[in-house]
Amino acid sequence: MTGGLKKVSLYLFAGASAFAILASAAPAAKAQYVTRQEFEDYKKSQPEVKWKGAPEFKSEDGKFSFKVRGRIMVDYNGIDQDEPITGDPDISGVELRRARLGVEGTIYYDWKYKFEYDFAGDGEIKDAYVAYANFFDGLEKSEIRLGNQYVYNSLEEITSSRFITFMERAAFIEAFFLDRQIGAAVVLGDKNWSFQSGYYGATVEDQGDFSTDQTAFSVRGTIAPINTDTTVVHLGASYRHRDAGTLDGAADLYRYRARPDLHLADRFVATPNFADSDDMYVLEGAFVWNRFSVQGEYANLTADTPVTIANASPDYNGWYIEASVFLTDDMRNYEADEGAFGRQKVKNPVWGGSGGFGAWQVAARYDSLELGSDATLFNASTRPNAVMCDECGSQDLWTLGLNWWLTDHTALKFNYVNAEIDGGNNNGATIQGFGMRGQIDW
Repeated sequence: MTGGLKKVSLYLFAGASAFAILASAAPAAKAQYVTRQEFEDYKKSQPEVKWKGAPEFKSEDGKFSFKVRGRIMVDYNGIDQDEPITGDPDISGVELRRARLGVEGTIYYDWKYKFEYDFAGDGEIKDAYVAYANFFDGLEKSEIRLGNQYVYNSLEEITSSRFITFMERAAFIEAFFLDRQIGAAVVLGDKNWSFQSGYYGATVEDQGDFSTDQTAFSVRGTIAPINTDTTVVHLGASYRHRDAGTLDGAADLYRYRARPDLHLADRFVATPNFADSDDMYVLEGAFVWNRFSVQGEYANLTADTPVTIANASPDYNGWYIEASVFLTDDMRNYEADEGAFGRQKVKNPVWGGSGGFGAWQVAARYDSLELGSDATLFNASTRPNAVMCDECGSQDLWTLGLNWWLTDHTALKFNYVNAEIDGGNNNGATIQGFGMRGQIDW
């Protein structure tokens, strides 16, 4: 037995010795090291994720970015439309005012894109463009945009519907059709100024009718001689020329009309379709001092009429002045390189456990629109093809607003409107209404 154990011990010793000899003869395993440059290149390839209402994916080197964007605005309107005069019944209803979903981002540093579709109502494409950017070193904004975009006019129009003070923009914005068209534009801006100019063709609604040759040209410039953390002075001016062109071989004539600052209301001042071109000038100004803000614009439009209707060029105008004050320690956010107001920065947002109370803002606006009748222009006895202007006239209205900005991305708005109609079939009518909105964007 003892001899057997000695043999096993000898075998184990011999095996261990052989393993040690083989191990010492084998080449040492090469350690795998990653260079600093390889590590940095790997980091750059990984997307950086930021939360800006929704996730924004961005490469560390800024080469690519992608973000889903959108907004939802749900409104209630209750309106007394003075039926004994207007013949239009009162309104009490809700609507999905805006329900937009889209994307935006960057490809290879300098190429940007933006697309947004509004599912509210009948559905409509909003911003849909590509842009070559950053071609002027040292400027905060320099872009050439191609696609469906703003025809750049008016502070109120260029400011996003997410950030305007009242539920609806001033009446002349709708009356003079300040909206988007398909075209090319140059957009420049820096810390104290902005400039936009573009040339446009059809609207999205008309893009399938290739017989139309409508065009538009606009130019807008703004300066902010004072732009600090507590004070902003904004001044601007713009010009637009439009040609209605033809549609299916016939003149595609413009008309001018507007609601009394509530979207579900009927239009009580309106012209017929009569203008084949027009020219519009807009002057704008704003002043912000801490919690207090005042803003106003004046627009004048000259409409040119085909000689078959009249030999006339009537002038129309619209203007507004508004003032607001925050009851909380908040201030309107101004973006000089856009020449517009931007996202509200809420110092004490409302969310679970925050203890914040949001930003509370009260505001008032006086809004006037003049679409007065011209007897010569609309006299069928002097022109066989003349059209009647049953609802030409003017409207003057007050809007009172209370806004509760709960966070940078959510708000509740309350508006009261009182409008007086002068002229046309609705002469003497008083339109009163209440509006309420809940909104969120990302």
